[in-house]
Amino acid sequence: MLKLEYSYLSLPDKFYQLVKPTPFIKPELVLINNELLEQLNISLKKPEDMPSLLLDSQSSFAQAYAGHQFGGFTKLGDGRAIVMGEYITPENERIDIQLKGSGRTLYSRGGDGKATLKAMLREYLMSEAIHHLKIPSSRSLFVAKTGEAVKRERENDGAVVARLMKSHIRIGTFEYARHFGSTEDLQSLTNYTINRLYSEISQAENLVLAFLQKVMSVQIELVVNWMRVGFIHGVMNTDNVSISGETFDYGPCAFMNTYHPDTVYSSIDTNGRYAFGNQTKITKWNIARFAEALLPVLHPDSDTALQLAQACIDSFDSIWNEKYYQMMLLKLGIENPTPEQYPLVDELLKLMQTLRLDYTNTFLAFSYDTGNGDNPLNGPEFKPWLVKWKNTFDSSNGVVQARKIMIANNPAFIPRNHLVEEALDAAVDGDTSLFEKLLLVLRKPYHYQENMGYYTIPPNQNFEHRYATYCGT
Repeated sequence: MLKLEYSYLSLPDKFYQLVKPTPFIKPELVLINNELLEQLNISLKKPEDMPSLLLDSQSSFAQAYAGHQFGGFTKLGDGRAIVMGEYITPENERIDIQLKGSGRTLYSRGGDGKATLKAMLREYLMSEAIHHLKIPSSRSLFVAKTGEAVKRERENDGAVVARLMKSHIRIGTFEYARHFGSTEDLQSLTNYTINRLYSEISQAENLVLAFLQKVMSVQIELVVNWMRVGFIHGVMNTDNVSISGETFDYGPCAFMNTYHPDTVYSSIDTNGRYAFGNQTKITKWNIARFAEALLPVLHPDSDTALQLAQACIDSFDSIWNEKYYQMMLLKLGIENPTPEQYPLVDELLKLMQTLRLDYTNTFLAFSYDTGNGDNPLNGPEFKPWLVKWKNTFDSSNGVVQARKIMIANNPAFIPRNHLVEEALDAAVDGDTSLFEKLLLVLRKPYHYQENMGYYTIPPNQNFEHRYATYCGT
């Protein structure tokens, strides 16, 4: 039995429902993350025992929260996920272990609380990919079939995934406290979250303001990193924004192939609200909602609270621009950028959009001198820009150092959408070999090898135009 703790249950009971997962009819382990087990110092005589170990939790619970979904506010909660407890890692860090697809809760709103095998495998694959791209993310410990059929568009194998995060507290949790709780409830949640996630700010003069600033900072860092690798979350509702600054809820997410800021893959994002290029302003919008939720505890005087919150939000653009351009110029090998170099980024992206270039492969071409005659950088359209770029390096040694920087910041391998779907479909049919091969590649995304060029090839345009992702997780 795993030793689990339940500090979240110290909050007022309106923030959770004590609930047990629906018993599995015939559990069958499909995947287990041995790398993560080792990091957590969890040893198993038989890996297939892992699901039953979690089900022994004494005080499992579903969390209540609200959220703005595509701009509209609604009351929500864990409709198909149950936190089994909090595990203390060998580094003395507290992490949630949650089962997704574990059955109905008080917050299921008419749903069955179940999940399909394909959706849970997708969560496992994408979360591991983001983690190994060196971006904060939830992790997946295992995927297991439940032995039950789940009906969606058709009948599917039911499954659960065990998801690990520093915390599942989200902006929507604070919105829930603000709209459906008292000021004392909001204060309790704020104190708990700061103590759990950001104890380093505990001595701040205005603790709640420091908290708001900290959450804004980690969200900017997170989304800047998404932009670095071409990741599109797909559903940046406030209930999908973690206070801990981790990527999670891998539903209609995807990685961009041909560069265009308006790129959308999510089937439900018909207006492009969460398109690749909109992730900046949506992050700011979400942080503004967080600030609104905190107003009653930000300062006793409501006018002062509003002024403090507004000043924080007003600082977003300058912080974002500095972080974003610093990241993009690192992708070009420039370690200590100046604002005068920012136009290099804008001009390059405009070229990439005009020429319909693959986002990942273009930066990969900067990182390696492959001598490939098909390299887009060899085209005449690039010559004026390349002259400007090369002039930023003062010697041949500068170019060598720049390549090292680029290799560290530009992945060679991402979860190409067509390869993900191919691997998932085969795994659902019982053949996990493609899935496991793809996972091995994605665990070393910055380790380019020419003999693995298959994993760098974008899908054909027919696939790209019709491809859509769904909220299966």
